[in-house]
Amino acid sequence: MSELLDNLREDIKNVPNVKNYGSVTSVRGLLVEISGFNADVSVGDVCNILTRDGRLVPCEAVGFASGKALVMPFKSLDGIGPGAKVEIAGAKQVLYPHESWLGRVINAFGEPVDGKGPLLKGKTPCLIHNTPPPASMRQRVRGKVDLGVRAINTFLTVCRGQRMGIFAGSGVGKSSLISMMAKHTTANVNVLGLVGERGREAREFIEDDLGEEGMKRSVVVVATSDESPLMRRQCAYTAMTIAEFFRDKKQDVLCMMDSITRFAMAQREISLSVGEPPASKGYTPSVFAELPRLLERAGPGLEGKGSITGLFTVLVEGDDHNEPIADAVRGILDGHIVLDRTIAERGRFPAINILRSISRTMPMCNNAEENLLVTTARGILATYENMAELIRLGAYRRGSNAEVDTAMDYYPNLEKFVAQAKKEKVTLAEGYAQLKEILLSLLPAESDK
Repeated sequence: MSELLDNLREDIKNVPNVKNYGSVTSVRGLLVEISGFNADVSVGDVCNILTRDGRLVPCEAVGFASGKALVMPFKSLDGIGPGAKVEIAGAKQVLYPHESWLGRVINAFGEPVDGKGPLLKGKTPCLIHNTPPPASMRQRVRGKVDLGVRAINTFLTVCRGQRMGIFAGSGVGKSSLISMMAKHTTANVNVLGLVGERGREAREFIEDDLGEEGMKRSVVVVATSDESPLMRRQCAYTAMTIAEFFRDKKQDVLCMMDSITRFAMAQREISLSVGEPPASKGYTPSVFAELPRLLERAGPGLEGKGSITGLFTVLVEGDDHNEPIADAVRGILDGHIVLDRTIAERGRFPAINILRSISRTMPMCNNAEENLLVTTARGILATYENMAELIRLGAYRRGSNAEVDTAMDYYPNLEKFVAQAKKEKVTLAEGYAQLKEILLSLLPAESDK
């Protein structure tokens, strides 16, 4: 109770002595034009529009034209018309995260939406539109993060501070894989940003997929698909801001975002409304500028701080892994996990295509034996996939090629190895031990090493 009173006192202190007002001049689509602000507004500032029924609708300044500010509401435009009063806050958006937020579900404003009462506020303001730490002063990526998923732990080992993309079409298992890793990871803190999530699935994801065990060390930020593009975009920024707060508390944070594509779509809606011309498949240039600004905030922190390991899902349109957003994100991140619809259709979960996936930091985090195991297994999978059609048709005869024969012998066990039930947890050490057991006869003897 005393901490809540302290929060209230701090809010009262932050109330400005003077308020600036403007008025609505026109409403065009998602945009509202305001005048009378006297240079008190800059891009990114927040203002509140008073509607006819007395509601305050928060808005963000997104541009200027002909001496008027162009703002976009975070909520519905209902009740806003010409002459409506606009209260100009004139301050950058900040959050006050607190350690007690673990186990809570919040919206893009940092407000609780789980019915568990108010949130305590921390004492340090954190900018929502923050900048990443200077590249030359960051720690190096080092150490491994155990995600509890056998295929990722072994073939695509994720290191602390690495940023990985999970690329897949709709319905291939991205959200299920994310929830599995959130529940089984050894990271200190999970921060999950559900950007543009289906309203029906949000509660199911939290209660069924994450469960009580996963929620204990998680903060979930939700913006459903029916919310405004500003709310959906802000959801990603809020999740990253909370992750940065825990990183600066010397915690190793696993920040998972589902999905970056919906973040890009929200930014596209905002940009097109302002009048920015479309560039590639309807996406505006600002979308491709905003992606690295968000994604670069994940990674290792400054010396003496923690790290943010980022897992970002990318919803590829029409299963085209070379569409603009997928291509841009792949170039920014430190690796990609590809989920394949054909693998999902034959019933294997997770539907990871090992040969099309890569972790760029894995070789330097592994020892020589682990790298040898992965290289040997990948070689077998590649050899089998090259001859898969002929093998299935019965056109290949054993004895024609020794490498293909070996691949045919080992492929069934490797296929079973990468499959895993959602509730099953496999540690890093267990995964490598199981892979070694499968490939033991192909590895050099200890005396030969």
